[in-house]
Amino acid sequence: MASKTAIIYDEEMTRYKLLWVDPACKIEVPERLTAIHEALLAKGLLERCVSLPVRQATDEEILLVHSEEYLEAVKQTPHMTLEDLMTFTQQYGDVYFHPNIFHCAKLAIGATLQLVDNVMTGKVRNGLALVRPPGHHSQRSAANGFCVFNNVAIAALYAKQHYNIKRVLIVDWDVHHGQGVQYCFEEDPSVLYFSWHRYEHQSFWPNLLESDYDSVGKGKGAGFNVNVPWNKVGMNHSDYLSVFFHVLLPVAYEFNPELVLVSAGFDSAIGDPEGHMSATPEIFAHLTHLLMPLAGGKLCAVLEGGYNLTALSQSVCQTVQSLLGDPAPQLTSVSSPCESALESLQNVRSAHQQYWTCFKHSAVAAVSEPSTKRSRIEKGDGEKAQQQEQQPTGEAENQSEEEVNWPEPLPRSAPPVRTAVALPAGVEDSLPEGCQHLEEATQASVLAIEKLRDELNEKGVKDERLFAALGKMVSLLDKMNNKEIRNGLAVVPDVSLAVRVAVQHALTSVDRVLVVFVGDGELPVDSYDGRILLVQICCKEPVAQKSQYHVPVCLKQGPGDVAGFLQAVLGLLLPIAYQHNPGLVLEVCAQGCAVKEAAWAQLTSLLQGLALGHTLALLQDSEECPLRATAASLMGAPAPNLGPLGALSPEDVQAVERERTRLKMKWGMLHISGTATVPLSTWLVHISL
Repeated sequence: MASKTAIIYDEEMTRYKLLWVDPACKIEVPERLTAIHEALLAKGLLERCVSLPVRQATDEEILLVHSEEYLEAVKQTPHMTLEDLMTFTQQYGDVYFHPNIFHCAKLAIGATLQLVDNVMTGKVRNGLALVRPPGHHSQRSAANGFCVFNNVAIAALYAKQHYNIKRVLIVDWDVHHGQGVQYCFEEDPSVLYFSWHRYEHQSFWPNLLESDYDSVGKGKGAGFNVNVPWNKVGMNHSDYLSVFFHVLLPVAYEFNPELVLVSAGFDSAIGDPEGHMSATPEIFAHLTHLLMPLAGGKLCAVLEGGYNLTALSQSVCQTVQSLLGDPAPQLTSVSSPCESALESLQNVRSAHQQYWTCFKHSAVAAVSEPSTKRSRIEKGDGEKAQQQEQQPTGEAENQSEEEVNWPEPLPRSAPPVRTAVALPAGVEDSLPEGCQHLEEATQASVLAIEKLRDELNEKGVKDERLFAALGKMVSLLDKMNNKEIRNGLAVVPDVSLAVRVAVQHALTSVDRVLVVFVGDGELPVDSYDGRILLVQICCKEPVAQKSQYHVPVCLKQGPGDVAGFLQAVLGLLLPIAYQHNPGLVLEVCAQGCAVKEAAWAQLTSLLQGLALGHTLALLQDSEECPLRATAASLMGAPAPNLGPLGALSPEDVQAVERERTRLKMKWGMLHISGTATVPLSTWLVHISL
């Protein structure tokens, strides 16, 4: 499998601009591309990527989505006068035409298809197409919202046609609803379209009823259209991650895509004059990382919106670094999603409960109608509010944009060695290339283990093989702390003792440790002081007393049940882990854990979004330990496809929900529903209306 990341860019796509005064369109400027390109150059990211040539799309490719009449009309624009272009533009909404825009629009499609070709043929693993004009608003016979042709929709149909794939996931994180993509696939169960977007109860552009949470698709496509409306501005890291963990990722894993397309609009970043959201550019590093384990790593991101040039450039750089496999930045501000985000999340899960097994057994109901309409009622004059929302480039919003400040993202430097391993003799040849083999324990680790030796000797433990393995494990921790290696893997004779030693040693250099223990057994880990978070996925209830930092998830069929395992990982482990913000992750595979290798590889990949990628995998020395799968994932190889997940048992859902209920007061990221009650006065106003 290729390990390269592609960037597609051509300066030709900067050679069109608005030729007349139009306040709605003046933010779509050529500098959007040049600013990104300059930032990628300055950070040395372009030289790390494969540069692919751009080609023009053919008429046949454009006609996969658009009507022949519309294509023929756009073909005439290069020959139009300025007056003719203005007249032609007026029949569409929030878009402009230029004599060179047809040429650029064909290049935008061609660039997107070039990326799809190279990813699907394995020449590169993933990539980003930097294109202009964007595409997700354009419809079969209409330009719209700066978009002429629908780049991503064409790419999805092209991939299905040319590579015989059956399932494509489109993730649209632009701040506007990509109604053009939705219209294209709303009856098609082979394309899962997910969009979050500023909506504010239909008062924000494009002001469509079908952008709301209850628009789920039609006919055979019912359930394959997932809309998450943002009914307030100011959404932040917690809101974005919560929707990923509790809506998108559970559905995406169940859908099991063969290709992931991202409508990568960065107007959902802080400082953007359209979005007015609060998520800093670092969030896109994590959103990208969380999507990369899907579809065997086949991910194609395609630029859509983004109008604050600083936020846009920083966000693109964060996305590209994740595609390259750089350590994801730590997020220090993850807490509870806001009430408005929770209402939307709850409504989406309720609307899709009948379509997706991951929601089937959850006790979820839509928020009552007066609650969802509360903000509109409180506005009073809805028409006036709508007019104000439809002026994203006015003086007041420009002023607020100037007042927004955020720190520049920290460098995402990687240690010289990605993965080091400490293994028993005779198994080294089974690992992928690139792993550094730790031959001997460091002197510092030997001294640390000597202190432990006397204590263990008194208890009758005199296994020199065990002491040698513990010494090497501590050496891996020291190398991580010294930034010599990013992550490590150790095979140990006694995994319970290894966890105890690793935690004690790690806490001398980091504030918080996350222990992910898969398998049965009691762990001698104190989870009461808040520094250690222990999440255990097992089939036997631990005897040890639970705390808010001890999360046992007992699955009926054990961790070997992939559907139940994923439910625990996505619904409990990741939300709590991101809020805990550890400095080290210990991923522990105990004897008899029975987790499938593909599921274990997925877990290993997902966990590397935490703690700057500092993960130490501890495997019990046995024939069943997933050695190669662990090493491959730590090295950044795409996780194997899980295939169909199978039925999710009600008992497993209940096990996850019991822990969620017990812990949600402490861990706000576990919330999946709104908690506010509807004031009586609001009900009375609603009834009187």
